[in-house]
Amino acid sequence: MNEAGLGELLDRQAIGDVVIRYATGADMRDWGAYRSCFCDQVEIDFSSWNGAPAGSIAADDWVAGVEAGLSGFDATQHISANHVIAIEGDRATCVSYMQAQHVLRDEGADGFFTLGGYYTNQLVRSDEGWKIRSCRLTATWSQGDRGIFERAVRRRAASETKHGR
Repeated sequence: MNEAGLGELLDRQAIGDVVIRYATGADMRDWGAYRSCFCDQVEIDFSSWNGAPAGSIAADDWVAGVEAGLSGFDATQHISANHVIAIEGDRATCVSYMQAQHVLRDEGADGFFTLGGYYTNQLVRSDEGWKIRSCRLTATWSQGDRGIFERAVRRRAASETKHGR
């Protein structure tokens, strides 16, 4: 294998690692790892899920919002698969299937919500490696009660109040 071919394989692996770290950072509540996936400013488009318009946001604010939204769950599992990666110099696109499960154990059968679809991530090469500069979620299906997210946020707020945070 020539040097260019090896470089492309290493880039593909590094890009896949960023996309997987996005999922595992959120699930492990490792917000430093999650933050490391993004450029300082990131374009977010989750309109197919939440109806909010796409827009630019500081990565620190995005991470804080995701932390607030997920920390009230007992568990989440974001699965990222079937990465299709196209690299053009210092820019890349990674389209990957996603399935995200959300659990509130004390709610029994009502405490589960699963979302499926795919991400289209635009990445750039930086001094620290590949970073997501744009993340678009295309939700294609869901199962369960979407209201679980509001209950998880309330649960987190109640826990913080109880513990004086």
